[in-house]
Amino acid sequence: MVKNTGIRVSGCLLIILTLSFLSGIAPSLADPRRPKNVQVSLRAKWSGTPLLLEAGELLSKEWKDLYWEFVEAWLGKETDSNSLTARGCLQEIVHHGRNLLNEPLASLFESSLTLRSASPRLVLYRQLAKESLSSFPLGEETNTKDINESIPEEVTSSKNKKLNQLLVSQNPKSLGGKCCWVDTGNSILFDVSELRLWLDSPSRLSEDLSEQPELFDFDHIYFESSIGSHVVILYGAVGTNCFKEFHVALVEASKKGEVKYVVRPVLPSGCESKAGSCGAIGAGDALNLGGYGVELALKNMEYKAMDDSAVRKGVTLEDPRTEDLSQDVRGFIFSKILERRPDLTTEVMAFREFLLSSTVSDSDTLDVWELKDLGHQTAQRIVHASDPLQSMQEISQNFPSIVSSLSRMKLNASVKDEILANQRMVPPGKSLMALNGALINVEDVDLYLLMDLIHKELSLADQFLNIKVPRSSIRKLLSSPPHSESNGFRVDFRSSHVHYLNNLEEDAMYKRWRSNLNELLMPVFPGQMRYIRKNLFHAVYVVDPSTIKGIESINLIFSMYESHIPMRFGVILFSSKLSTKIEDNEGELPICSGEKCQSDMKEDIGSLIIRLFLYIEENYGTTLAFEFLRNVYKLWSDSEALTDETLEIHQVEGAFIETLVSKVKSPPNDVLLKLEKETVFMDKVEESTLSVFKLGLSKLGSCLLMNGLVYESNEDAAINAMNEELPRIQEQVYYGHIDSRRDVLDKLLSENGYNRYNPEITGEGKEQKRFVQLTPAVIRGEKLILDVCYMHSPETMDDLKPVTHLLVVDITSRKGVKLLRQGLHYLIEGSKRARVGVLFNVNSTSLSKRSPSLLLIKAYEVTASLFGHHQNALQFLNQLFSIYESEIPFLDAEGFELLIEKISDLAMANGLRPEAYRSSLTEDSLDSMKSHLEKVAHFLYKLGLEYGTNAVITNGRVVLSTDGGALLSEDLGLLESLEYEQRIKSVASIIEETDWGDLDPDHLTSKFLSDLVMLISSSMALRSRSPDVARFEILNAKYSAVILNNENSSIHIDAVIDPLSPLGQKLSSLLRILWKCIRPSMRIVLNPLSSLVDLPLKNYYRFVVPSMDDFSSADYSINGPKAFFANMPLSKTLTMNLDVPEPWLVEPVIAVHDLDNILLENLGDVRTLQAVFELEAFVLTGHCSEKDHEPPRGLQLILGTKSVPHLVDTLVMANLGYWQLKVSPGVWYLQLAPGRSSDLYMFKGHGEGSMSKKITIDELRGKVVYMEVVKKKGKEHEQLLANVDDKNHMHENKGNLNTWNMNILRWASGLIGGNEQSKKQAAHVEEYGKIGRRGKQVNIFSVASGHLYERFLKIMILSVLKNTNRPVKFWFIKNYLSPQFKDVIPHMAEHYGFEYELITYKWPTWLHKQTEKQRIIWAYKILFLDVIFPLSLEKVIFVDADQVVRADMGELYDMDIKGRPLAYTPFCDNNKDMDGYRFWRQGFWRDHLRGKPYHISALYVVDLLRFRQTAAGDHLRVFYETLSKDPNSLSNLDQDLPNYAQHNVPIFSLPQEWLWCESWCGNSTKSKAKTIDLCNNPMTKEPKLQGARRIISEWVDLDGEARAFTAKILGEETETPSEPVSGPRTEAIATDYAEEDRESMAEL
Repeated sequence: MVKNTGIRVSGCLLIILTLSFLSGIAPSLADPRRPKNVQVSLRAKWSGTPLLLEAGELLSKEWKDLYWEFVEAWLGKETDSNSLTARGCLQEIVHHGRNLLNEPLASLFESSLTLRSASPRLVLYRQLAKESLSSFPLGEETNTKDINESIPEEVTSSKNKKLNQLLVSQNPKSLGGKCCWVDTGNSILFDVSELRLWLDSPSRLSEDLSEQPELFDFDHIYFESSIGSHVVILYGAVGTNCFKEFHVALVEASKKGEVKYVVRPVLPSGCESKAGSCGAIGAGDALNLGGYGVELALKNMEYKAMDDSAVRKGVTLEDPRTEDLSQDVRGFIFSKILERRPDLTTEVMAFREFLLSSTVSDSDTLDVWELKDLGHQTAQRIVHASDPLQSMQEISQNFPSIVSSLSRMKLNASVKDEILANQRMVPPGKSLMALNGALINVEDVDLYLLMDLIHKELSLADQFLNIKVPRSSIRKLLSSPPHSESNGFRVDFRSSHVHYLNNLEEDAMYKRWRSNLNELLMPVFPGQMRYIRKNLFHAVYVVDPSTIKGIESINLIFSMYESHIPMRFGVILFSSKLSTKIEDNEGELPICSGEKCQSDMKEDIGSLIIRLFLYIEENYGTTLAFEFLRNVYKLWSDSEALTDETLEIHQVEGAFIETLVSKVKSPPNDVLLKLEKETVFMDKVEESTLSVFKLGLSKLGSCLLMNGLVYESNEDAAINAMNEELPRIQEQVYYGHIDSRRDVLDKLLSENGYNRYNPEITGEGKEQKRFVQLTPAVIRGEKLILDVCYMHSPETMDDLKPVTHLLVVDITSRKGVKLLRQGLHYLIEGSKRARVGVLFNVNSTSLSKRSPSLLLIKAYEVTASLFGHHQNALQFLNQLFSIYESEIPFLDAEGFELLIEKISDLAMANGLRPEAYRSSLTEDSLDSMKSHLEKVAHFLYKLGLEYGTNAVITNGRVVLSTDGGALLSEDLGLLESLEYEQRIKSVASIIEETDWGDLDPDHLTSKFLSDLVMLISSSMALRSRSPDVARFEILNAKYSAVILNNENSSIHIDAVIDPLSPLGQKLSSLLRILWKCIRPSMRIVLNPLSSLVDLPLKNYYRFVVPSMDDFSSADYSINGPKAFFANMPLSKTLTMNLDVPEPWLVEPVIAVHDLDNILLENLGDVRTLQAVFELEAFVLTGHCSEKDHEPPRGLQLILGTKSVPHLVDTLVMANLGYWQLKVSPGVWYLQLAPGRSSDLYMFKGHGEGSMSKKITIDELRGKVVYMEVVKKKGKEHEQLLANVDDKNHMHENKGNLNTWNMNILRWASGLIGGNEQSKKQAAHVEEYGKIGRRGKQVNIFSVASGHLYERFLKIMILSVLKNTNRPVKFWFIKNYLSPQFKDVIPHMAEHYGFEYELITYKWPTWLHKQTEKQRIIWAYKILFLDVIFPLSLEKVIFVDADQVVRADMGELYDMDIKGRPLAYTPFCDNNKDMDGYRFWRQGFWRDHLRGKPYHISALYVVDLLRFRQTAAGDHLRVFYETLSKDPNSLSNLDQDLPNYAQHNVPIFSLPQEWLWCESWCGNSTKSKAKTIDLCNNPMTKEPKLQGARRIISEWVDLDGEARAFTAKILGEETETPSEPVSGPRTEAIATDYAEEDRESMAEL
């Protein structure tokens, strides 16, 4: 690139010298049709954050201690003369960061810093800093005043305080000149002298540690801080003197063990001058962001919807840089040229002007035959370019201007043939991308996500290089496919203890069923079952028959069996009481005899039922045995005590007698008495119970095993489980892995079955599994993990052990000793691929030198280090700790010598040298052991394990030994099998096959390789990677692919891209950015559409990415990146759209011109149209589930802080359990809303569940939250939503809503859609009084986009106000409103006396998205009505922006719509000229409507309470998702959808007079019209403005009043606008309405 730039500059100068003699330049510059440009920027809502602090946050993401290394390096640096500009400071910060990183991580760090990706973290710290300051009332009056001043006025205002809590945290102000403070949890200290006094104060030691400040995962905890010390948090910024002073003092205190030192970087407002030369860079400027795209689309002007109002004059932006010289103009970067030759500024700028003007083109029109091979020609040009990535980017982003030259290029047949050959394997136009083999979702990918994925891969590669793994193996490791969990976790339950009720392959009742397995692959109707004579689905219930849940499961089995459900049903019976005894006896059957045994047997009803079942099965068959169990259920269900949780003995006896009475000659009572007294079948009961215990299923009480998959045994579980299992079996049948001769159960369990189930170990997704990385600690010099001495199963010590169990043991607790002994049992039982190490996790300060615990730890260390190879070492340790476990309460320092003797005796008995123990177990050696234990505790603390924790770390996987579930040797076996198969196996095979080259062979020990496998697999465990892969290598890449090789790169990108597609526009930019940043190897196969008949792209596109040029080389300013469109078509109407990352909510804040209808020829003398957007907030999205149930639709969620829990609210949709909330950077708490939601549900968490969930927003990528809720005990059968027919319940529910939401309209609702809710509410009430507005508020909802429709919207508002006597509140969808409208509407609201609120909702990613802006707006009118408004809003009326109201809307608001959620006006039918356009009277629509009317969507009423209660929104979204994928469906989306769905979402038909429009209604009914809408006329296609002036008599006056008011507010006119609710005053309007519509001259 450097070389090319030099050539370009030389060529440029040569051309300039040539052009200086030409006379044609000057005339071209004077051309009135000079080229016009468009420039767009996007800034964050929060104020700028210091780059220096952002750098620290980025480094801490790599490794926590890097933050402290960076701080020390910066504090110790000397002042650099180069750091007197923004660019110089950036270079210096980057230099210090690069010194701590290896390439290419260093380059990625620089790119991330210029992207400002760590800025949200600093905004979060501001929130915490303000909470810290507001937590403590200060003694001095001045300080209190300072704190109040540091919090903005609108926050301290009682009315707006809650509202502003969710807004972006403003930077706290400097308090009395203080820029740093320390928060101790009990006080705030502003001076180092105060800190030293506090540290020396005796009272500090007595402070309540429970009141310490809360710490978070992102906090910077000083690496030498003591674990149990008092937490102190320093708020301040590196670079300030106060930070350095506090830092030095706190580091010293940390090393002494006095405090746990934490830093939260904050540079308070007013402290910028104290932050050093570079400490405040970025803090004083608006934060302009990159990482998004901007589109200028050619607009369809069929109805010429443009405003004819003149553009405001004399308005400029704050940053009027219309000539951004850093932007590429036909390959030249003119800022670089001017830096090298400033003496040629005039000539260079003239040359730039020439280039711009010489390419002015409004894109030629091509004939169809010229379009045919356009995709192939594009691919050819890209592949043959000297810089293919740049060529692809330029073509895709400027396609309308380049298309002519592309179409004239001669096509090479080889290119076309290869593309067509590839398209036999991948669909034409399809785009795919994979990073190191794993597919990335190209639809949702953005620069921040991609950089994060790249960073994780590079970080892993860097770790592996540091532990001596060769590059070739690193590439294999990073490309290894993740384990697929599609088959789920299966329990191998096969044994003689399974009792089957039926056999589909043998029983006579199934003989008529077909046996062909291919029937599985045939399509059926939804919900229809496939009846095949094959045991495909084994539904085995594990039950204790003495429990109610157990016998209910038996009854459920019979119900399904008798209904001929195609499953094989079976049971495994066990006794819960016996299982508990087995657990108490360390997993072995208890030995009992005599009367005690007889007594226990009588009390154990479960054992009795099982014995009676076995007796009947043996003597009378399995069917009758099951009948006995069913009779037990019947007797229980017929009894009066249905609430009892256990059965009574007489019910069991009665069922037995009833079952056998017709089968035996002698009375069954005798058999019963005999069985009760004797222990017949007791051995089988014990074996069955023991097998259930060993499987780990006994604690579930009752469960279902569907082919080994574990489910709860509720009513719907079996059918749901079968439906989930069906696709897996279909896949196996399709590929021939299952045929009619193969036993399905044997195949599934042999391949994927485990002999143990423990939900703590199996987990469900990575969210429920905890992993830690062990590699970084080793790289940073922590050798402790490498010095562990491991124990092995006998005779396997020299083998490679891919699985490493590190037992974290608190030896002072019984639980810890039990865990250690289970680990020893696990090795004694034998494991060929695992080893066990022990990390003793005790507080060494609490142990004396003669502590027995310390003695045992030392004895273990001696055994592991000296006798690990000895075959009796495991037995010795097991015996030793067995003695210790039984004598823990009796051991003390007095028994120290006695314990040493016991150890020596045991050693001798096991063949170990006792003298080795005696010489090692001295007080001096034990003293050194204490310091070692302190290091171990510190290491474990960094991994998140506190003192006293008992756990197992298996290759980085952490499983805690909890009170509810102590880990057994079987659990360690499960961990070994599970982790080996899912994570470790692939790593081990790569390490075993690695060529170690120059590495010393003496180092290649089994321990070295085992350590490597442990470290690598622990690091890769945290890797987030798609399991989906694609075989890119099968695609041909000789003529139509871009291949960029880099053998040294650990990143490889495969891509299939259609360069002439919207995705291609974005992906080409992303790939070019990556190539510039880290030089990955790439293989990009081009896949354009073949045989085009229309232009594939009708837009211009720019992807915005920051560069060094954004940082000034003259001062400390940062200009930020911008999208620059040079030389755009003048006579085409363009519309602007932003392509932002999915979590971003953006809005225009500065835009003089109509961004919906950009016509550059109307700019006049202005060269560049400029627009500034703002990142208003992030969208927090999530999915809520309830296990074995549908998502809990209608569940209400609230979000807030600890002090103000309810700031914003939403509903959970039925669609995927989706929900979304608007948030800003900070720490927030998500809760179930008070009322029915929190009465019925709680979040599923550890233990009994919780009512809140902490959510941290600290990055630009946003966040997706997955959560599960469970019904509270006793509420399992209650429904969340009321029965739709129960009106009493509905009104009751309405009352409930009001009890907890009564204040939401005042302070929470705006946060769903914005903070622009109605200003000065008290003033509005007074205004209402002036103009006589009384009664219940009328809520009206509308949407507008573009200046013309905003003009209509103001007219609609005035028409409503002039005819409605009640208070009115308007709700506007914020997404597409212009800055001018948002500037005017607050003044209009105050002047005319109405309230308003701006709302928004981000389109869910899972919902089929519209691409055309108009259709998106239509969709917003109908798809999100249940969630876009606050939950407290009960009813709203939608009124189209281009509508004029002539009636009191209170009448419509109060209308009884008969319990329907929606009310629309049917289309008129009295304009006979339009009969040919009434499509609903014929064909599909006539048949579908079945006599129901087709309604118009310009006006409708929504009963939001009813709408939510009936889940109408969910129904509409389901219909939309089904229909919208067909391009011929929903042509009028907002209208067709509710009309189509009205059989499920009923519509009340409003009286016809509520909506009149000329297109469909006759003039005879116009006089009765209560509203008039400017419907588009498909016959005349008359422009809106022309029609409005002709059709609506009062429209001109209303328009004049609205425009006069707007002009006054914007400073364009000086006329006095009319007073509220006055008559028309057209004399004040100077506009000439006879002037022809300007937009009528614009053509597409």
